[in-house]
Amino acid sequence: MHTTRRALLGASLALPATALILRPGTALAQAAVGTAARPLRIGVTAGPHAQVMEKVRDIAAKDGLVIRIIEFTDYVQPNAALDAGDLDANSFQTQPFLDQHVRDRGYKLVSVAKTLTFPMGVYSRKLKSVDALPQGGRVAVPNDPTQGSRGLLLLAQAGAFKLTPGLEGNATVADIVENPKRLRVLELEAAQLPRALDDVDAAAINTNYAITAGLNPTRDAIAIERSNSPYANVIAVRQADKDAPWVKQLIAAYQNDDVKAFVAETFSGSVVPAF
Repeated sequence: MHTTRRALLGASLALPATALILRPGTALAQAAVGTAARPLRIGVTAGPHAQVMEKVRDIAAKDGLVIRIIEFTDYVQPNAALDAGDLDANSFQTQPFLDQHVRDRGYKLVSVAKTLTFPMGVYSRKLKSVDALPQGGRVAVPNDPTQGSRGLLLLAQAGAFKLTPGLEGNATVADIVENPKRLRVLELEAAQLPRALDDVDAAAINTNYAITAGLNPTRDAIAIERSNSPYANVIAVRQADKDAPWVKQLIAAYQNDDVKAFVAETFSGSVVPAF
């Protein structure tokens, strides 16, 4: 795996000391979005999303679109910052995760393009397979509803336990109907799961956090999502901006053959273009 070139910036919006939060009515806010006077502010999570967006930024610059990348280390702040107007777009989340935030928090956000698929993996410092999980073992999954459900479904797919039949993206611990090994499921902050590997028997970890921690999904995972996973990541913007000219420019810069080549070379199959 490839670790990000930046240090993690904390769980809140990380802006340079000289950066301005642009508010309506200021002279700078009136400048066209995507110009040197008013860069397009895109939120990403540290790791692969940031690395790919750097490539997108370079491609977009050739078309005159100026992008400022702002990194986060959690899954909550990027949508809060976008809805508040502190970002113009973000690129870090799956469609089910965005849908959940829109329902739960009332955000007026929409997806405008697919980006990458990061197959979730189950990792362990102690075991070589999910079948080797011990009686009373501890497994960890992300603590947000969407990614937690994804982790539970992956563990069930790998045979750790059985879930209520017919669940599609909304599984909870309460849906475990057969658990012959009496496994205990811990729900932890997604970014903390790699650090928890020394304390649990296995953990379902999102690929962007796995890569940042030096784990390679194709090499290190003891179970991994199937290639037809529905969890493609998306670019999200505010509803009011979905038809803005810069949105089309951003999509064109992202869904680009040079980006596909960069992803293939950099991540060796652990991250897959979804366009």
